[in-house]
Amino acid sequence: MIHALLIINKAGGLIYNRDFSDGLAKLTSNEYLVLAGTFHGIHAIASRISPVPGSSGIELLEADTFKMYCFQTLTGVKFLVVTDPTHPNAEAVTKKFYEIYADFVMKNPFYSPEMPIRIDLFDNNIQKLARQLNGTEGR
Repeated sequence: MIHALLIINKAGGLIYNRDFSDGLAKLTSNEYLVLAGTFHGIHAIASRISPVPGSSGIELLEADTFKMYCFQTLTGVKFLVVTDPTHPNAEAVTKKFYEIYADFVMKNPFYSPEMPIRIDLFDNNIQKLARQLNGTEGR
């Protein structure tokens, strides 16, 4: 099950977040901002201290009760997807979310890069994909 999607701009600011299930503890908007900024900082530090040259930072954060996948675009935007620990293909799901972002946000002439995403068509398509993947289509 996919629990949440967070999109972080290249400066570490939260530009979009959406919960998809009731299984995730509810966070305040301030807590989401702190989570985004903290992850951005840890991601940057991890890429610098990695013994592997050219490391892109944290790609997977694994805990007993969830997994958090990170996909960083070439422009530095990070897509964080929170899933159940047993979710089979969260990396592919993260890239599907990115495709929707590219189609409905980056191609929108009224969107200003690095700003919060407030585009209904994007939000509707993100939620539709999450419902399909979680098996809650039509609910």
